[in-house]
Amino acid sequence: MGDGDGWTRCTQGHQHWGKHGAAGMLIFHRDPAGGAHLLLQQRNWWCSGALSWCMFGGGRRPGEEPLAAAFRETAEECTLDPRRLRVHGLLTDDHGGWSYSTVVASADHMPKVKPASLETRRAAWFPLEKVEGLRLFQPFAVAWPKLAGMLSRLVLVVDAANVVGSRADGWWRDRAGATARLRDELAPLAEKGVTGHPEGLHDTSYPEIVMVVEGAARPVADTAVEGVRTVAAPGSGDDAIVDLVSHPEPDATYLVVTADRELRARVTAAGGYCAGPGWLLSQIP
Repeated sequence: MGDGDGWTRCTQGHQHWGKHGAAGMLIFHRDPAGGAHLLLQQRNWWCSGALSWCMFGGGRRPGEEPLAAAFRETAEECTLDPRRLRVHGLLTDDHGGWSYSTVVASADHMPKVKPASLETRRAAWFPLEKVEGLRLFQPFAVAWPKLAGMLSRLVLVVDAANVVGSRADGWWRDRAGATARLRDELAPLAEKGVTGHPEGLHDTSYPEIVMVVEGAARPVADTAVEGVRTVAAPGSGDDAIVDLVSHPEPDATYLVVTADRELRARVTAAGGYCAGPGWLLSQIP
């Protein structure tokens, strides 16, 4: 029994496991040929919701962050190494005095996963369209319609020229230097995450950041910085951004940061979303 184990009640009067809240990991894999699959655990016969299927998860320890709790619980309950997963987002279902946090993550393949604790009877990958037909753990069944739409990753596309131009920091004297500073400021967001983005994908998204540069700022793309992929547009930066959004990768939601009205209209027509430079700059530590 861990420090967070035990039953508690929320302000709505519901009974929940986890004195300090709970967290779990929703793990999916996108096979280009076979579609999306979800990794689920079957709860053992002695657990509440016996023999039903749900995500890996459990009660949080005192002071434990949701991400850490979801990683720990997954590692304790199955043989999958959660450090090999790509984390995309965090969702929190607040019941008042108790909350459940879901970490959305993807695997690059579907390894065979075995139980690693007495709580887990089996672990298996299921095609996404088969999940609803399973005998699901009741709280997971209630959450699934919303969670099914969250199996996505945020690609944050930054119109560097527009964002740099939104700050009166002397960028006109050294456009390349100002662009390099912006790139370095963006890098921590891949790990820190972003919140409040317009399309409402996750409460917190851990984005893949693409910064598009043009003109005098093109040399910035010659230096690699972890967390940011810098793309030098061969011509117009706007055209390069629209091309990215028009050819989406699987499970990707594209959010373009720009204040340019014409570009915003083109991005929206291509199926992407838009946010202004002010929102992005507010996310930078």
